[in-house]
Amino acid sequence: MRLLLISNSTNAGEAYLEYPKRQIADFLGGVRQVAFVPYAAVTFSYDDYLTKVQARFSELGIDVRSVHRESDPARMLSQAEAIVVGGGNTFALVKAMQEQGLLRVIRERVPEGVPYVGWSAGSNVACPTICTTNDMPIVEPATFTAAGLVPFQINPHYTDAHPDGHAGETREQRLLEYVEANPCMTVAGLREGCILRVENGRIELIGERPMRIFRKGQAPYEVRPGDDLNFLLD
Repeated sequence: MRLLLISNSTNAGEAYLEYPKRQIADFLGGVRQVAFVPYAAVTFSYDDYLTKVQARFSELGIDVRSVHRESDPARMLSQAEAIVVGGGNTFALVKAMQEQGLLRVIRERVPEGVPYVGWSAGSNVACPTICTTNDMPIVEPATFTAAGLVPFQINPHYTDAHPDGHAGETREQRLLEYVEANPCMTVAGLREGCILRVENGRIELIGERPMRIFRKGQAPYEVRPGDDLNFLLD
């Protein structure tokens, strides 16, 4: 499988998809057209989302076709050179993908070698479930089960921040709750500006910041770009 799983679309002070642009270009080298899944958009239209993504991908010489403009979205994915799933609200995304049979197609095509690129909610969808998303469940999908392209969970936008005066749980505390309730699962806290690339049976962390690993019975710990992360694929 070939996966490019991006924590966030935009770093503070940067243009949309600026920091991962070179990685996307390298990963999709030779691809002329991608199928885009925009269903994580909630407060703006799918057409607007397509326009925004196409503007960036045009710089890479790649045409973007969105499933929302197709009469048979599942058929479109089944014929795509590459699949791109954008960020936004993970619950809205998965509900629409379930209703249109898109998760089934992704489970079939990506193991065949079709490249998959996702950011934020699109990275959540690559996991076994969407249970480690940061998003509010504004709609109710049929199940939390996602595509299961990787055997571990990702928490995109992972942050260590704990604002002054905030008495609620930190992100780390929430993820410790998750591994307590799901003792067989590993969670990767993917900080902003970072990417996971899966290719040739190996996984690589790309970026300038470490990633935090959560497992039941272990204290959370950091891994860095260049570290051997293949334990995540076991």
